[in-house]
Amino acid sequence: MRTTRALAVAVTAGAVVGLAAPTASAWADPSNIVAMPSVIPRGGQLTVTVDGKSCQAVGSKITSDAFPDTHLKHMGSGTASANTTIYQHATPGAHSITVHCGGKTLTKPDAFTVIHGGVRGGLGGSSDTGATSTDMAIGGVLVAAAVVGGGVFWMRRRAENAGRGI
Repeated sequence: MRTTRALAVAVTAGAVVGLAAPTASAWADPSNIVAMPSVIPRGGQLTVTVDGKSCQAVGSKITSDAFPDTHLKHMGSGTASANTTIYQHATPGAHSITVHCGGKTLTKPDAFTVIHGGVRGGLGGSSDTGATSTDMAIGGVLVAAAVVGGGVFWMRRRAENAGRGI
C-alpha cells in the first residue's frame, strides 16, 4: 500500500513539473546573459552570449551605456553571441546589458565591470621572502603532532588485536 501511494505521488509530481517546464522556458526567452570577461578595461573586447531561440532572429541586439549597440550572431542550439568593444570614455564601475530579441527585452544588471587602466593582476601567490622561522616552527610542531598521534593510534590498535589473539 505504501509503495502505491509513493508511486502515485511521484507520478503526479513528475506530471506537474513536466507540464510547467515548457511554459517556464517560453517565458524565459531570451535568458542567461553571460559577459566575458566580467572585469574589463576601457577599449577591451567583450563577448556576450545569450540563450534563447528568439535571439536567432535578424535584428536581435545587445545594448549598454558602455559599448555601441551590437547585433547578435546565431551560434546554434538556441544560443547567440556578439563581440563588442568597450568605449574609451566608459565610466569605471558596474554596467548592465540589455538584450532585444524577437520583440522581447531582458536586462542583466551589473553584468560586467569596467576598470580604469589594465586588468588588475597580483603576484598570483608568489612571494620573494619564503617561509619565516615562525612558519617553519609551526609546521614542524604540526608534523610532529601528526606523527605522535599516528603512532599512538597504531600502538593501541596493535595492543587491542594482540589481546584478541588476532
